[in-house]
Amino acid sequence: MWKEFKAFALKGNVLDLAIGVIIGAAFGKIVTSVVEDLITPIIGLLLGGVNLGGLQFTYGDAVLNYGNFLQTVLDFFIIALSIFLFVKLISRFKHAEEKKPAAPPAPSKEEVLLTEIRDLLKEKAGLEKDF
Repeated sequence: MWKEFKAFALKGNVLDLAIGVIIGAAFGKIVTSVVEDLITPIIGLLLGGVNLGGLQFTYGDAVLNYGNFLQTVLDFFIIALSIFLFVKLISRFKHAEEKKPAAPPAPSKEEVLLTEIRDLLKEKAGLEKDF
């Protein structure tokens, strides 16, 4: 059983997935920090210091913090936009690499031999015309 588990855990796809999850978590922290520490304060300044997180509705003892919900929705859209732009940037670099023309492949042995035969025939035809 240990051998099967080891074979499963060390497959390329599983390792790629694990690396993707770890990088995704780190990227998520970066994006969350950008949203909370940079973009949200700038939006607050542009909107005159409005903080959506503080909006609430009180009815009796019940408190509905709809401002936190609105702030979370706004954070989601900003994070989704950031990830979209990041993926678009990465795919642009990928497409630029794919568009680079590849060097022509070296001629095969048959092509080299046929080229030599062609050149010899041309040379022979040229010699016969001189006489």
